[in-house]
Amino acid sequence: MTVRPRVLATLEGYAVEGGFDRAYEPATCYSPTIALGRHPGPGDACGLWRDYERVLDLVPSLGLDGVRLTLEWARIEPRRGVVDEGALVRYREVIAHARSLGLDATVVVVDAAWPSWLGLEAWLLPWVGEYLVAHARRVVDAVGDLATGLRVFADRVGIVERGFLVGEAPPWRRGATDDAASALERSGELERALRGDPLVGPRLVGAARTLSLEGPLDALRSAWIDARGCDEVYVRSLVGGVGPSAVPTGLLARGKDQWAPTAAAELLAVFV
Repeated sequence: MTVRPRVLATLEGYAVEGGFDRAYEPATCYSPTIALGRHPGPGDACGLWRDYERVLDLVPSLGLDGVRLTLEWARIEPRRGVVDEGALVRYREVIAHARSLGLDATVVVVDAAWPSWLGLEAWLLPWVGEYLVAHARRVVDAVGDLATGLRVFADRVGIVERGFLVGEAPPWRRGATDDAASALERSGELERALRGDPLVGPRLVGAARTLSLEGPLDALRSAWIDARGCDEVYVRSLVGGVGPSAVPTGLLARGKDQWAPTAAAELLAVFV
């Protein structure tokens, strides 16, 4: 008998929190191209850095098991070796609130927006590994007792493909097949090393799959059936967000004064 995976809505921190890539704010790998005017940044985004609790309060009504939350590395370590303890405290508050609602909470160490000081081609640079390990351990120290799961990369393959093959994300390369292969190999080595880490490894989630809300409902149903053997399934996203890594729609949207569900009942029924 196949056990139903945990179904978690994603919260892509860079796209929803606000407060990145402007003057005097934490800078990410997107900051150079934002500064050049090639695309807009997240700006104030959805303001969830202050408003996380209000959107989390609505998750139980959606019938999902919880959320997958990115702990944004650039916010936690805005400069190499400089850790913002207040950011870690805030993330702990958010996860504690989710858990108080009976929600599961998987946390992500690295998503599409890593700190600018790692460089645009971070996953080709050999010195990055020690900082990733230190950051992952820092995350576990801060929230490991509250989080119900941990992932190293939100989408390791997607990060490399969009950055080196499609040119839609840092380092903005197209058709760089050799470097893409090297970046995949290097990032995979880092992920495997963390699986063997005595502090980080035991908390890592096994097989998982991300499902998009875009496209026909029948396609979502089919993807859900295919994902039933995973440990966790991620519905992208709880909130759409703003900026280069945002998704067009979310399960929730903010009206004039408050957040409210926007997902159709038949969509949510897919995951029952």
